[in-house]
Amino acid sequence: MLMTAPMLTPKDFEFPAIMLSGVVDHGMYLHFKNCLSTAPQQGLVVVEISTLGGDPEIARMMGEDIRFHSDFYPERRLVFLGKTAVYSAGATFMSFFATENRYLTRGTRLMIHERLITKNIHLEGPLSTCIATLKASLHEIEASIAIQNEGFANLILGSQVTMEEVLQRAPENWYLEANEAAALGLVATVL
Repeated sequence: MLMTAPMLTPKDFEFPAIMLSGVVDHGMYLHFKNCLSTAPQQGLVVVEISTLGGDPEIARMMGEDIRFHSDFYPERRLVFLGKTAVYSAGATFMSFFATENRYLTRGTRLMIHERLITKNIHLEGPLSTCIATLKASLHEIEASIAIQNEGFANLILGSQVTMEEVLQRAPENWYLEANEAAALGLVATVL
């Protein structure tokens, strides 16, 4: 795999501009946005995260901010540093960084899984209305699967992991140790 950006060393990660930990939720997003707005507009900007997961849509919003700011400030290099645990929504967030800008610390674990849903469907009324209610729920699930698979495609882009493999392993919560993730090409290296 051809790297277009120089490989970083542990010293480059000494003072992360953005440090995130805990549940990926609205509070994390507000902290992230505040840190991103005050981060340097040139040079290296490290985004450090440790999370057991959270809201995948919040992770996507944070990721879209990374994508947007990468385009807006091309002289700035936004780099992901996963520490200890990068589970679920954390892996979704990581997928928005180019592989060459993804780093993990030793012993960090990634966890990739399918989106989850908990939903009760209450049917009452005319039968045609019941069909519409069921179709609306089916469409919600189909749209969520499409969004999930877009994220999986971004996560594995340029790696040795195939979409078939991630789709097979994700329903059972796929845990990867940092060195395994690096060997598969999901991250640049382990620090």
